Amino acid sequence: MRGGEARPAPVSPAGAVVTRPDAGGPRPASPRRRSKYGLTPYWFLLPAFVVYACFLLYPLGRAVQISLYDWDGLSLATFVGAANYVDVVTDPKLRAAFGHALVLIFYFAVLPLGIGLVLAALLTRARVRGLGFFRTVVFLPQVIAMVVVAVAWRQIYAPGGQLNTLLRAVGLDSLTRTWLGDFTLTLHAVGLIGTWVSTGLVTVLLMAGMSRIPGELYEAATLDGAGPVRTFLSITVPSVRAEVVVSLTLTIIAALKTFDLIYVTTAGGPGSTTTVPSFEVYRRAFQLGEVGSAAAVAVVLTVLIFLINLAVNRIGERER
Repeated sequence: MRGGEARPAPVSPAGAVVTRPDAGGPRPASPRRRSKYGLTPYWFLLPAFVVYACFLLYPLGRAVQISLYDWDGLSLATFVGAANYVDVVTDPKLRAAFGHALVLIFYFAVLPLGIGLVLAALLTRARVRGLGFFRTVVFLPQVIAMVVVAVAWRQIYAPGGQLNTLLRAVGLDSLTRTWLGDFTLTLHAVGLIGTWVSTGLVTVLLMAGMSRIPGELYEAATLDGAGPVRTFLSITVPSVRAEVVVSLTLTIIAALKTFDLIYVTTAGGPGSTTTVPSFEVYRRAFQLGEVGSAAAVAVVLTVLIFLINLAVNRIGERER
């Protein structure tokens, strides 16, 4: 710099200004510095991963190992390879248990989703007074222990319970029955308990998503002549696709891993009409002394839960 005048920056033949290395601009990080900062996030994740590995990955690995043995939990185990997994496929009772779990998916996930979409749309669009109180009441089954829910509904379904009493009061005596002792209806009766529990969670999640939909979309649809049903299908449902995926993920997991509800209400009966995989894990491990077979059922159930929820999330992402 001479006489207070700034030295002009050099210009390339194409007219671009060339920046000097010492011009004060940011310098590229050295490979050593990049590698140092590149590992920093993993160091922060390491404690959480260690806890995750100790309490989830290691028990899962041990379950896979035990599933390869014929073991009663006390004596020496005998290696049988994949025989326990073959038993899962060939045993009619185990196949029926997985079939019952798929039926419960309808009651725990699909039916609450349909009810929740309609309820959430009505409550969000109608601007009902006391909406916060209603959300609390609807969500209440989620904060009650499932054992308490099962005991309460077992009393409702009892031969002299509230449901049969109500049917007799309205003159429908022919419909009264032992709801938890009927070979045809017991699984569906238990499934309806799952619907009652899951509907509140699904409704609250969907209401949170619908509250973020701009009102201008509904106004434009109304001006274009769209009715309530068309507006619901064209605007409301596509706008809460992420909430639908979350709802299905949570409720499908609840349906497939349910144990306490079955154990308290029916204990797998009458006969084996309400057995589910999680109940079979308990029965084989602690009642029959077939720990290896129980571990195989648990591993297959874990894989099934993972695959179904992976499919649900992939479909949701594809539609998005």
